[in-house]
Amino acid sequence: MIRVGIGYDLHRLAEGRPLVLGGVKIAFDRGLSGHSDADALIHAVIDALLGAAALGNIGQHFPDTDPRFENADSVDLLEQTVRLISAAGYEIVNIDCNVVAQQPRLGPYLDEMRDRIAKVLCIALDRVSVKAKTNESVGPEGRGEAISAQAVVLLEERA
Repeated sequence: MIRVGIGYDLHRLAEGRPLVLGGVKIAFDRGLSGHSDADALIHAVIDALLGAAALGNIGQHFPDTDPRFENADSVDLLEQTVRLISAAGYEIVNIDCNVVAQQPRLGPYLDEMRDRIAKVLCIALDRVSVKAKTNESVGPEGRGEAISAQAVVLLEERA
């Protein structure tokens, strides 16, 4: 049996915070605002995984009202999610992601994001796709107010 999940996240850009996407620190004058490190890409991946396995969503497992997750490294949360997926009897087949940001230009960081995500998911690099899009100056991403991410994942039930 195969299962498909979709994830989405958006965080506002804010002064005085580092920008982290896909577990990679990005050189930029602002970062994403949130309870954890606000890594919108990793959060979208987590929600896609949890959704595919019908295990709820990121807010149920890592609520922003819980002080344990304040300033949390989202990669650590993804590692915990991978353990949940495995315990539920699923293997990750592949993942496809979009990051939407007018600025900064993310092209130079995409391979590093793919590599980081593949290692955490314990899958081959050629099973992870991360693409960067602008929003053509439309909406909060296009105006430079926020960055969003989408992820689609395919799980397969272990035999």
